[in-house]
Amino acid sequence: MNYRHLFHAGSFTDVVKHVVLIALLEAIARKDKSYCYIDTHAGSGAYDLLSEQAQKTKEFVSGIEKVIQCENPPAIVKHYIDCIHHINAQLTGEKFSSLRFYPGSPLIARYFARPHDRIIACELQPQEYQSLRNTFINDKRVAVHHMDGFLGLKAFLPPPEHRGLILIDPPYENPDEFIRIAHALPTALKRFAGGVYAIWYPIKTKSQIEQFYKTLKREIAQPIFTIELTIYPDLANHLNGSGLAIINPPWQFAETIEEILPWVWKALTINNQGAYHASLLK
Repeated sequence: MNYRHLFHAGSFTDVVKHVVLIALLEAIARKDKSYCYIDTHAGSGAYDLLSEQAQKTKEFVSGIEKVIQCENPPAIVKHYIDCIHHINAQLTGEKFSSLRFYPGSPLIARYFARPHDRIIACELQPQEYQSLRNTFINDKRVAVHHMDGFLGLKAFLPPPEHRGLILIDPPYENPDEFIRIAHALPTALKRFAGGVYAIWYPIKTKSQIEQFYKTLKREIAQPIFTIELTIYPDLANHLNGSGLAIINPPWQFAETIEEILPWVWKALTINNQGAYHASLLK
């Protein structure tokens, strides 16, 4: 099966992932020195929410639409919403465009990148890669590669900037995806020990996540900050929520997440179901 993110664009899991991504990008950008952002599973750039696929599932209704409609968002969330509106205005050519497109991680990273920062985006699926390449066709600061993102970790680490954020966000269509990530990280950290790594994952089976954490703790010496948010009860084999494991979290990043996570959960939860937490992995 070929995973198509278009069915899930703008979903509540996208919201969590991208709010955290923006918090990381802003934390890294507190220092003037340039950084390199690497996206191992970059997707297609932007997703048309009026497409047949997106309209079939309408997952964006319980995700980005809910967040946009909420009042008094924290600063990071406001930056996220502003980014969404800005990209929609660019893609539609309308200054006050409604929500038509949902941007993928590379496009969001590009919005927050400074003139001296650099982006590397890897995508293996041909159709997604071509769309991504077209998105950044004339952008000299974004390099798009048709390749397996795990191979990209070997090819592009360490970056010349010696500062970087690596987002690892595979589709998890293969049952061994957690194992593959756990095997790839120690090698990546040997090449680039000081990099910030953000690993996104779906929350379906608690035992699978617990085993993943145990493996990370056993194999990795660097600090790991975990973030989880669910909007459903603990239902077996159901997408109850999502999480991110952040290796080498930036200074004051934990405080930022602890401040915004309750607001995000309240905006997304259905009848106050689910939960959220953020803490260092012990």
